[in-house]
Amino acid sequence: MPSFDVVSELDWHEVSNAVDQANREITTRYDFKGVKAHYEIKDKTSVVMEAEAEPQLRQMSDILNQKLVKRGIDLKSLDKDAVEKGNMRASQAIRMKEGLETDEAKKIVKMIKDSKIKVQAQIQGDQLRVTGKKRDDLQQVMALLRGADLAQPVQFTNFRD
Repeated sequence: MPSFDVVSELDWHEVSNAVDQANREITTRYDFKGVKAHYEIKDKTSVVMEAEAEPQLRQMSDILNQKLVKRGIDLKSLDKDAVEKGNMRASQAIRMKEGLETDEAKKIVKMIKDSKIKVQAQIQGDQLRVTGKKRDDLQQVMALLRGADLAQPVQFTNFRD
């Protein structure tokens, strides 16, 4: 029986490259001359931005967003924390969401069932397995999910015929 998995994954190599490019751009920008500002990846779960003031963090956020988009990372997978101020520094953590959250997975299952396509969808941890009798039905589900406005970016893996 044909099946595929719906997952939400990040290419951490591309995230790392985007952070490196953003760090390089900050060192060359005139408005960051003499300012100690940098990005840092923490535990492959978040990117931390540090600067001297909050307006600089907003500029740094824009720079990072541009670099991530150029590298093919969807900005829906970013979750910004509150700005922490203290000791002449400001920092902000940006968490990177990976894996389908339970609420989002339930929403996708409901969407698939409401579409009346003859497939079954089941939640398996942080991913979703969709099975059906026909390959065409699975491709219809893929098209449905591509066109849907979801809170997280989704990819399709492990397609079996």
